[in-house]
Amino acid sequence: MLRIIATTALAFSLLSLGSAQAGDRPILEIVWPTAGSVIELGDDSEKAIGVVVRSNYKLLPAGECGDVSQCGHLHMKIDPAGDSCNIPGKPYNSMNSDFGGDLIKARFGHCPDAASKHVIGVLLADDYHQPILVDGKPVTAVVTVTTK
Repeated sequence: MLRIIATTALAFSLLSLGSAQAGDRPILEIVWPTAGSVIELGDDSEKAIGVVVRSNYKLLPAGECGDVSQCGHLHMKIDPAGDSCNIPGKPYNSMNSDFGGDLIKARFGHCPDAASKHVIGVLLADDYHQPILVDGKPVTAVVTVTTK
């Protein structure tokens, strides 16, 4: 069975890193998994699944946006109200800044209870890992899922 790999991060802890301003109103939504999905995790240590997003921003690796103003990448947090699912020593669970695109890895293996109800949060970040802001708020998307 083919498994899509990806994940999300929210601004709750990332805003302390600073922020960037966007010219046009960016759109970010989680396409998969859908809200309320029940997802079976693999046996690997990361227990990773793919999270797919849709955005009107060009999603490229960090540092490759150049003169493209609506460009960035994704940061992801699982259960973004806290830090329990973050990669140890990092303020996030995953980023796609190395490869860009609409896919990000959610690593449930970092959570104290991988098989549980979780919120996946994705943040749109600029070329320098700063949150894209609209009306002073970071552009994010969230979905609640149950993993087993």
